[in-house]
Amino acid sequence: MSTNVNIIGLARDVYKGLPTTLCAGCGHNSITNHLIKALYDFGVAPHRLAKMSGIGCSSKTPAYFVEQAHGFNGLHGRMPSAATGAKLANRELLVLGISGDGDTASIGLGQFCHMVRRNLDCTYLIENNGCYGLTKGQFSATADAGSTQKNGKVNDYGAIDLCGLAIEIGASFVARSFSGDGKQLVPLLQAAFAHRGTAVVDIVSPCVTFNDHVGSTKSYTYVKEHGLALHLPDFISGSKEIEVDYEPGTAQHITFDDGSRIVLRKLERDHDATNRLGALEVIHETRDRGELVTGLLYVDTSMQDLCEREHLTRTPLAQLGEEELRISRADWSKLTAPS
Repeated sequence: MSTNVNIIGLARDVYKGLPTTLCAGCGHNSITNHLIKALYDFGVAPHRLAKMSGIGCSSKTPAYFVEQAHGFNGLHGRMPSAATGAKLANRELLVLGISGDGDTASIGLGQFCHMVRRNLDCTYLIENNGCYGLTKGQFSATADAGSTQKNGKVNDYGAIDLCGLAIEIGASFVARSFSGDGKQLVPLLQAAFAHRGTAVVDIVSPCVTFNDHVGSTKSYTYVKEHGLALHLPDFISGSKEIEVDYEPGTAQHITFDDGSRIVLRKLERDHDATNRLGALEVIHETRDRGELVTGLLYVDTSMQDLCEREHLTRTPLAQLGEEELRISRADWSKLTAPS
């Protein structure tokens, strides 16, 4: 019996990774599944894929797909530096950065901004859940003002809209999607892979983890006060993954298990993604209505990427010989000759 293979002759299993250790129902797991499909259909050779990440729930994602690819898990917020180094060293690599809203919009904001303005040729995914899932769900910098935590605490600070910011500082490809909308997200991912330049894809990804609460005899506080804590486990309740399917130009209301809600709006079919000011206007208008617009917001295929602008060789640096790296005696004499 023949095995189905993609355009480069590889089976889908090649694009799988280790079993996930994220919470059941986490939107990040849906993103992983969409990434596997997108990379398989696109025909990415594992040895030409470099998976980069920082710190956070999102940064665990690279372990769950294309196990045979290159990978580097860097410091919190410093993934853009590692991604830049990988691309400068080997332009043949498809550099795929996986980040989160904390890793990008807080400690890594400066690195994100400079990577975008340089137009590094990479796909930069933001698994955006608006909270710090590894540290009990505090608000992140992308949480909307007025949103509340499960304990009722209200966020008083305005959100950083990473799509709007990316467009403002010169990104050449900006899109937003939802982890449960594979029909939209998979094509957007493949378009990002094909784009030459920084392709920012902001993916709204629900966090289903429950925080400690008063009254639980398995909570951190109760165990600390009433016994010797050999371990400090939390009970994390699983939840089913949320999927959506709605037409361009329409809105979709999403209600999560904890009662919180968001409203997604898919761009009209006639949206002009080459209009920079129009993209910013759409982002602001929908945000003022309490909606998150999804789809390809902006693209500019005329911009040079960083490697082109710096006239870097297409030969990977590790493959260059001494005669290519070392200046000749004649050229050295010319450079040091008296003017």
